[in-house]
Amino acid sequence: MKNLAVPVSPHLLPSFAFCVAALIVALSFCAPRSPAQERKSPPIESVDGPAIFRAYCTPCHGLDGRGHGPAAYALRSKVPDLTLITRRAGGEFPRDRIRKIIEGEESPVAHGSRQMPVWGPVFHQIDADQDLGNVRVDNLVSYLQSLQRK
Repeated sequence: MKNLAVPVSPHLLPSFAFCVAALIVALSFCAPRSPAQERKSPPIESVDGPAIFRAYCTPCHGLDGRGHGPAAYALRSKVPDLTLITRRAGGEFPRDRIRKIIEGEESPVAHGSRQMPVWGPVFHQIDADQDLGNVRVDNLVSYLQSLQRK
């Protein structure tokens, strides 16, 4: 029986492995998705600052706001400790600046590029002819102010 194996140079193996991996990843995007995967989770309806923080901020900032949430380790930049906002601002909590960061009107200087999601449009969802976005943002800013370490 004739040997059909093609001789492959050892220096080509990493390129070949990369091509196979890229093909697998590309094909995974073509796979059919279940209805559960297609559904997007709706924004929370609460206007409560702590509930909004738990739903949107804790994945990166952690429950205590110190920047150690489960997703923090996957980010390129260190996640800021939200309990030190007042200290970093010279002793006064910068409500307007924090509001602008949440709304997406201002980018945090420490981020360089904006890795933090813009939550303003999510918080301004229209519920029964009410735009509670400003209430949500104000309550979240107040909650962040309550987290400040002395």
